[in-house]
Amino acid sequence: MILLASPGQGAQTPGFLQPWLEIPGVADRLAWWSAVTGLDLVRYGTVADAEEIRDTAVAQPLLVAAAIAACEVLYEDAPAGKPGPDAVAGHSVGELAAAAIAGVLTPEAALVLVRERGRAMAEAAAVTETGMTAVLGGDADEVLAAIDKHGLTPANVNGAGQVVAAGTTERLARFAEEPPAKARLRSLSVAGAFHTEHMEPAVGVLRRLAPGVPVEDPRAKLLQNRDGAVVDDGREFVARLVEQVSAPVRWDSCMATMRELGVTGIIELPPAGTLTGLARRELKGVELVALKTPADLDKARELIKADAS
Repeated sequence: MILLASPGQGAQTPGFLQPWLEIPGVADRLAWWSAVTGLDLVRYGTVADAEEIRDTAVAQPLLVAAAIAACEVLYEDAPAGKPGPDAVAGHSVGELAAAAIAGVLTPEAALVLVRERGRAMAEAAAVTETGMTAVLGGDADEVLAAIDKHGLTPANVNGAGQVVAAGTTERLARFAEEPPAKARLRSLSVAGAFHTEHMEPAVGVLRRLAPGVPVEDPRAKLLQNRDGAVVDDGREFVARLVEQVSAPVRWDSCMATMRELGVTGIIELPPAGTLTGLARRELKGVELVALKTPADLDKARELIKADAS
């Protein structure tokens, strides 16, 4: 069983889309999706600097567009009977790309939602100075206790010894002065405390939009961040997406579900590397492909072909 994984905000790097534009049709798709999002996705994905693409309202549509475009390229020459992946999961905003890949949303609907999600989350983040800090290593219970002690939220429980603490910059600073034993802290390049109570205003925006979005049931097993559940009802998945904006991402639960499903291979869509890195430590024996550039397509297609045979 092959699972496609779509990364979340913070995975973007300057110029990561450049090599994909050499593939016929990709630039045209991105031009159309630029009209949908009101952003010059080609410019942001090629020549914009790190600070420009750190902007939540830019980063989120850029990541979703990149993942969908790469998936379309990947399955252009899919083996007979394999028009798409067996399973799909996205981390945080990557869930919008996952929904499109699984057929729950059209690419355009996913990009309209992520456009509004990014704008609303950016506005919510501007109300209070907040941020996110990755906690690497340490005893899991001690890490969670330290996060709670400082009034922070474990916004991402990623597994493989990684938890992301989120909250006000003042509380994060105090947390950095008193880190959990044997843990390393790394500030993340994001513009706010996502997946916490600070994002409630953005949830309200999406609640008003979601009922009118055209939705289909997924054509692949579609995992959801709240608890790693496989959701087979498209409307339920969209409702979960909305509430997830202010709720912690349980990627550890998603990986547990991957293990239970018998996933044998994971292909991470661009900008790839983060999720395959977690899987390498947590899902031993699963074959991994980080689809960073078109040079990685052959390896990914070989994995798909081997699974189909």
